[in-house]
Amino acid sequence: MSPEVLQTHIDYSAWASKRLVDAASSLSPEELARDFGTADRSVLDTLVHLYAADRLWFSRLAGGPYPGFISPADRSLTVLQNDWPALHDRWKEWARGITAESAQSVVSYNDMRGNPWSQPLWQLVLHVVNHGTHHRGQVSGFLRSMGHPPPPLDLVLYYRDRSAA
Repeated sequence: MSPEVLQTHIDYSAWASKRLVDAASSLSPEELARDFGTADRSVLDTLVHLYAADRLWFSRLAGGPYPGFISPADRSLTVLQNDWPALHDRWKEWARGITAESAQSVVSYNDMRGNPWSQPLWQLVLHVVNHGTHHRGQVSGFLRSMGHPPPPLDLVLYYRDRSAA
């Protein structure tokens, strides 16, 4: 797995998440909190879950103290608009240091239940991106069901956007 592919996918995840937070910003407080009966319930809670997971995985991969998962202070559109882009910037900065060798290196960590795991760095980076894609898809469906067309988030559109820039 090349460092460039990992860096590109980290950048894609930031691009797609920002587009979705921008779309969520036009929702009313009632729409943001509407319960869709999923594990994370609402647009806001699903986006907060994704932000908290990105923060947790960053601490595991980049090395840092355990940030906790979701705190009451995280449950805010303002946090998603301000803190999440800053976290994405830290991800991109960290990713610039990935080499072919470090992409293959094994990362040991404990999951939130305390279970120990060891996996190659490249697998964990792609997991983070895939996790984001899954939950962004949920939020896109929530938006559509409320009559708000979600922004296009397809990877191919990201590639086109980047090649046009």
